[in-house]
Amino acid sequence: MAGAGEELRKQEDLVRHRGGCHCGAVRFEVWSAPDLHVFNCNCSICIKKQNRHFIVPKSHFTLLQGSENITTYTFNTQTAKHTFCKTCGVQSFYTPRSNPDGFGVAPHCLDPGTIKSVTVEDFCGENWEESMQKHKTIRSMSNPTPENN
Repeated sequence: MAGAGEELRKQEDLVRHRGGCHCGAVRFEVWSAPDLHVFNCNCSICIKKQNRHFIVPKSHFTLLQGSENITTYTFNTQTAKHTFCKTCGVQSFYTPRSNPDGFGVAPHCLDPGTIKSVTVEDFCGENWEESMQKHKTIRSMSNPTPENN
């Protein structure tokens, strides 16, 4: 039986995506639009690990299993929490510096069948502060309002 939160999310045209790491130790579900807006960042860490992600509010993300199998890497401002599986090393989600009140989710770590389309936007993480000032919507993407999902 669907809960009130699930019914509201369906009314907002959100779908439940499920995903996880390569070895299956870490599993999660996330409510987001079927049409994903993905950021391709070129900051020092994202360029090394080819981090492409879409942003969701914390309230739209649920870790289903594997909390004991997650480790975290931080650097510089310590705001971003780069979480990854201790076993296989895959980062399927993390807490981005741009949205510490949300999650960045790797679309390539989602199970097949729920993504309708993917739009990729380049984000200049090399000049993070300047890029954040110029970007009009990235901060609001972790707010749990229908127009930002």
